[in-house]
Amino acid sequence: MEVVLQIALIIFPAGAVLLTTIFFLRKETSKEIRTVQLEMKKQRQEFFLPSRLEAYQRAILLMERIHPNSLVMRLHNPGLPAKALQADFLKAIREEYDHNVAQQMFVSPQAWQMVKNSKEETVKIINLAGSQMLPTSTGMDLSGKIFEIVAEVGEMPTEITVEYLKKEFQELF
Repeated sequence: MEVVLQIALIIFPAGAVLLTTIFFLRKETSKEIRTVQLEMKKQRQEFFLPSRLEAYQRAILLMERIHPNSLVMRLHNPGLPAKALQADFLKAIREEYDHNVAQQMFVSPQAWQMVKNSKEETVKIINLAGSQMLPTSTGMDLSGKIFEIVAEVGEMPTEITVEYLKKEFQELF
């Protein structure tokens, strides 16, 4: 019995020291891991910030370029039949969007959804104006109808999206 007591007197303090050591080592390791994780996050942000800045700039530029008024001013051809000009407008929207689709990696999912919705709403406006054209209508007629619809709508989805993108970008800082 005395031998068991002597062994217990040695094992219990040694066990307590071992458990205390493990506790403090885990705590230190945890701190080091958090420090490394924070440093990596900081490095990622520094690395990706220029790409994010460019993505917001390009998304805003996309919205400006597909705004119906901008499309009309940039692609207007009064001698072209209305249906041909409508096709040109839709092609330009599609090309602009396709050219910038990779920017969704650097903006929030909500922001990119707004970009997509704005593109779709712009397509609807162009198609609505086109559906009201006669077979003999010219590009001038289509352009006038687009301006008319835009005036009726008031604030365009592309304008709302631009404001959202600007706000979201400012929240990064």
